[in-house]
Amino acid sequence: MVHTAYDTFQLLDNSPSKIDAIESYRSNLLIACSDGSLRVYVPESSVSDQSDFHSETLELHQGPYVLERTLNGFSRRQMLAMEVLVSRELLLSLSESIVLHGLPNLETLSVITKAKGANVYSWDDKKGLLCFGRQKRVCIYKHDGGSGFVEVKEFGVPDTVKSMSWCGENICLGIRREYKILNTTNGVLSEVFSSGRIAAPLVVALPPGELLLGKDNIGVLVNQNGKLIQEGRICWSEAPAVVIIQKPYAIGLLGRHVEIRSLRVPYPLIQTVVLRNVRHLVRSNNTVIVALDNSVFGFFPVPLGAQIVQLTASGNLEEALALCKLLPPEDSSLRSSKEQSIHMRYAHFLFENGSYEEAMEHFVASQVEITYVLALYPSIIVPKSSCIPEPQKFADVADAPYLSRGSSGLSDDLDSPPSDVFESDEMDIESKKMSHNTLMALIKYLQKKRYSVIEKATTEGTEEVVSDAVGDNFISYGTNRSKKPTKGRIHIPITSIARDMAAILDTALLQALFLTGQSSAATDFLKALNYCDVKICDAFLQERSQYACQIELYRCNSMHHEALKLLHQLVEESKSEQTPVELLMKFKPDMIIEYLKPLCATDPMLVLEFSLPVLESCPMQTIELFLSGNIPADLVNSYLKQHAPDMQATYLELMLSMNENSISGNLQNEMVQIYLSEVLDFHAEHNSQQKWDEKTCPPPRKKLLSALEGMSGYNPEVLLKRLPPDALYEERAILLGKMNKHELSLSIYVHKLHVPELALSYCDRVYDSGLQQHSAKSYGNIYQTLLQIYLNPTKTTKKFEKKITNLVSAQSPGIPKVGLVTTAKVKGGRSKKIAEIGGAEDTRFSLSGTDSGRSDGDTEDAAKEGGSTIMLDQVLDLLSRRWDRIHGAQALKLLPRDTKLQNLLPFLGPLLRKSSEAYRNFSVIKSLRESENLQVKDELYNQRKAVLKITSNSMCSLCNKKVGTSVFAVYPNGKTIVHFVCFRDSQNMEAVGRGSQLRKR
Repeated sequence: MVHTAYDTFQLLDNSPSKIDAIESYRSNLLIACSDGSLRVYVPESSVSDQSDFHSETLELHQGPYVLERTLNGFSRRQMLAMEVLVSRELLLSLSESIVLHGLPNLETLSVITKAKGANVYSWDDKKGLLCFGRQKRVCIYKHDGGSGFVEVKEFGVPDTVKSMSWCGENICLGIRREYKILNTTNGVLSEVFSSGRIAAPLVVALPPGELLLGKDNIGVLVNQNGKLIQEGRICWSEAPAVVIIQKPYAIGLLGRHVEIRSLRVPYPLIQTVVLRNVRHLVRSNNTVIVALDNSVFGFFPVPLGAQIVQLTASGNLEEALALCKLLPPEDSSLRSSKEQSIHMRYAHFLFENGSYEEAMEHFVASQVEITYVLALYPSIIVPKSSCIPEPQKFADVADAPYLSRGSSGLSDDLDSPPSDVFESDEMDIESKKMSHNTLMALIKYLQKKRYSVIEKATTEGTEEVVSDAVGDNFISYGTNRSKKPTKGRIHIPITSIARDMAAILDTALLQALFLTGQSSAATDFLKALNYCDVKICDAFLQERSQYACQIELYRCNSMHHEALKLLHQLVEESKSEQTPVELLMKFKPDMIIEYLKPLCATDPMLVLEFSLPVLESCPMQTIELFLSGNIPADLVNSYLKQHAPDMQATYLELMLSMNENSISGNLQNEMVQIYLSEVLDFHAEHNSQQKWDEKTCPPPRKKLLSALEGMSGYNPEVLLKRLPPDALYEERAILLGKMNKHELSLSIYVHKLHVPELALSYCDRVYDSGLQQHSAKSYGNIYQTLLQIYLNPTKTTKKFEKKITNLVSAQSPGIPKVGLVTTAKVKGGRSKKIAEIGGAEDTRFSLSGTDSGRSDGDTEDAAKEGGSTIMLDQVLDLLSRRWDRIHGAQALKLLPRDTKLQNLLPFLGPLLRKSSEAYRNFSVIKSLRESENLQVKDELYNQRKAVLKITSNSMCSLCNKKVGTSVFAVYPNGKTIVHFVCFRDSQNMEAVGRGSQLRKR
């Protein structure tokens, strides 16, 4: 026997007749005797108090009962069973038939005649349904709400029913040696299993709607459909004759005693009551009635508080916890205290016996502080807090006292346990506490507790922030504690028990994860919100070379400088051929970039500081970091210029290749200046060795030329001053072009570089830019400038040298920096009509102030001056290749008089053909327009020929009078006729109306 669940009292002794059936009604006993009488017994105490049958007491008394009255002839045959229908104040009896009696007077209300010969029945109080078995029939009746029953259905079964019970909408039947489920809708029988060989079938209904079916000495639990329930086996010491259910126990009537078993798996034996010759076992409101042949006993439940004390004293803590849950709501505080102390004891017991996970579940249920549990793990280092007491202070909570069962009241308490309950070898305990299973149980415990702890800590932190924002001096309870300040991190003094507890929990959880080999889980844990103590966790991770998690620890605590410093060190160590043994993984430069990405918006200077080491190894990714992070390009450039000048050009080049629009004028100047410095250094080195060649184009010079041509935001004047006077002519030509010094630029291509193709390409670029700006005519005379340079080489050379000297010696503030600007200017007052060649473009040469109206005499002077140096072949080639872009008349005027017409055929031929074609096209267009004009005149004439016939019946559309011989007007549709006077008046009225509306506005 585990403990005493029921106290046994003898209620009645020496009954004059043998007891056939027994039932209780309120505090009274109803006993059906073998002589056919019904005897009503009442407590002896109620007689002495002069109480009557109508006593309001609803429970049986623990004391002797005396006979109050006898109803002779209550039944003709032996009474098989009786049941009080409490909700309906009725008594149902089964003897010769099923009879319904009224309570409390026991008068007969109705008899179910069809139940004659019935041997078993079952009553469903909720639905008011009664089923009974008679021979091979099962009948179903429904209570009509008054004093009778109404038949509902009747089904046939294979054999006589020996036991039956409702199970939901169906009925479970014990027939022969097997159990069947009867579907009350269609009468279909489905087999469950056999009932065994020794005992008869036994069907017992369980409160949740389940069934307990007897199979010899085993009670099998099934659901409403007859399906077995897992772990549903109650093993009795022998086959029971009767089983009743009174939560939380199942009570079975065996041959020589009564067994009381728990309804909680594994259904252990709770108590055994030795009583011989027991005939009946009946459940009452609060009692179990046990009837022998001539005496009656009552099993009265021991109060739950006393049972809990007994179970705790005997070490059956699990059963004690189950009983705690059954304590009534009014004893919630007592229930909570008892549960907590029992959970604590049970947790210690399980922990010392190796059931670590179950122990942690009970620690959670006991609501003990986390520090108390962590005290069981000496290898787990947690931060100390003056806000939280030492774990020893909680020992008294766990040491719930034991008490012997002195009374059965709910106020029973527990005595202190023996001092050697949890004693064991110290070294053995230490090994257990740091085993893998122990730590895994701790992890689950901390994870269960973590949500509520973190929620409280976050809430208090939010309240402090709000309080500080409104200027409220919020002071939390406890003493001040602040974490170690780190660079780049805002620290708020932590004065909260909740946050201290969160720091203890997270610090312990992180260590437990690593000690169980869950590195990836620990890393994910650090990436989320946590309150880990930096100092303890840093030392822990450093000792175990867990550098990846150490970096995450720094990151979550905003210690970015320390994290990046460590990460850079690890990357450098990973690059070495002999990687240190303690490095568990390879650290790559792109890890630094990934770390820096979120910091671009908050700390750009830190990003720049730690991006320099990876800019050389991962240039593209680093530039993408700068661009995606929206770090100002000027800031990046100035930082690189100061700390890494060698990488400045690389940054600007990659930035330009990835996003051309991101390069500002200032950065373009920086980029070109860097290129120019490299080229000047190269020139100075080779010039000192007398190895300089203008045609030499090393990579730095190629970059410079490409940048000068492709970009337009730099300042050409500043760059021009840095060029040497006797070298880098191509760069000078590009810069002069950017300053709209086209004549000088072309002179360099022709006379310094001696590359006419570059001069022609330059003219094409200028002309094409004019097309894009829809002003090609203004830029067409750039080719005439090139013609003049070819035709007057000596003059243009002298002019070039003079202007170059002026540009180098003095700064001209009025020169535009960027773009192509043209001005129209006509030199002199002379004008001479020259027959234009048809189709030539009508433009005026004015780009460089060159005279576009030279006379033949000027040409002759030029020819004399230039002598044989005129570049006639280049002139003819230019005219033949760009004839469609050159003004023919002005070009012919510039040519020397001795130029052969045959040499001009490639120029004049297509020009004349185009002019003729244009003339023909214009003639056709003129003819078409004249024809269109004639068609319009013809249509006008036809419109004016319209005829309108006025008869004597023609009416005015305005005044509705005949037009007669009056002057009339016709509307444009040709049909509406009005008097001219009416038309004029209507026009005047409309004008007046429009005027009044305007005045109103």
